[in-house]
Amino acid sequence: MRRWFFASESVTEGHPDKVADAISDSVLDAVLAQDPDGRVACETLVTTGQAVVAGELNTTASIEVEKLTREAVADIGYLGDSEFAADSIDVTVLVHNQSPDIAAGVLRAEEARSGSTDRYDELGAGDQGIMFGFAVDETPELMPLPIQLAHRLAERLSVVRREGVIPYLRPDGKTQVMVEYEDRRPRRVASILISAHHAPGVDLQGQLQRDLWDHVVTAAIPAPLLDESARFFVNPSGNFEVGGPHADTGLTGRKIIVDTYGGYARHGGGAFSGKDPTKVDRSAAYAARHAAKNVVAAGLATRCEVQLAYAIGRAEPFSIHLDTFGTSEIAPERLEDLVEEFFDFRPAAIIARLDLQRPIYRPTAAYGHFGRPDFPWESTDDAGELRRVASAL
Repeated sequence: MRRWFFASESVTEGHPDKVADAISDSVLDAVLAQDPDGRVACETLVTTGQAVVAGELNTTASIEVEKLTREAVADIGYLGDSEFAADSIDVTVLVHNQSPDIAAGVLRAEEARSGSTDRYDELGAGDQGIMFGFAVDETPELMPLPIQLAHRLAERLSVVRREGVIPYLRPDGKTQVMVEYEDRRPRRVASILISAHHAPGVDLQGQLQRDLWDHVVTAAIPAPLLDESARFFVNPSGNFEVGGPHADTGLTGRKIIVDTYGGYARHGGGAFSGKDPTKVDRSAAYAARHAAKNVVAAGLATRCEVQLAYAIGRAEPFSIHLDTFGTSEIAPERLEDLVEEFFDFRPAAIIARLDLQRPIYRPTAAYGHFGRPDFPWESTDDAGELRRVASAL
């Protein structure tokens, strides 16, 4: 049997790029709370003492971008007299209206202009591009094990900070997990890396290492996956006393692999945060994950990747492709046809099926957009019907 290793990383909510994502998604949620049809493309830059929020808004909503920015920073935990703190940073707002050419194509798709009366043909894709969705039976969440464990470590790092279990931790941090595989099946966790932002004066290889193992690692990683040969690295570069946007500039959308499958599956290149659901970079990636997950949950394959492609201003996808990597329980071409017939990938249909015109996006800004049951695109409610239809083919 072939033995191999795969590693994925995650970051905490206090990582500079995730601070930027949180601000952008806070703006989006504030718009959708008042105006479900609002159009948002919000980009944020954070650095020492500064937050710059820019982008396009077409909405009837009345929002205070500066207030939303400070609230997001405070919620993450950047408070007090640091060089990047919610009440002292300078906030610059550079927001303007969406291009009328883009708006026209989104609001009335080419199909509708050509005479279609189907309501789902009314909304065109907001841009061209390709999007991927993926699922695999390595975890109950149907996510690749390395990224799922890395996320849970990062999330736990935040929990023990917020609850005071490890009171000297600060908001920034990164995690990385390497899993050993035999052929396609994960067998054990081979290595764990945690870089934890901390207060001055912490004993890195004593107190910090013990606290992280006792309160983070053993709480986040199932015991059967850990053995005495697993390697554990803590802050390998030394002190991590200066963190967050004071240590490194953060930008919206710069953690697209952390946000998706940890490099285990392909990525189309488009970021998610700060974009309303008419932007197929976001909504079609969610729809592709939804379809792939239901295929695996239905038992029709043990791994599944769905690629969607769009042309700006058109409702119908430019192309749909499905790959099960040789694991399909039925003929692959039949399964691809079934997915295309079962799931409507036009933007308006995606938005309606997944109920995406709601303020649900701020929680996605950290710890992954997939593998978390509260998100509508993670539902497997269609798996039973998909399996029934497949069995009748």
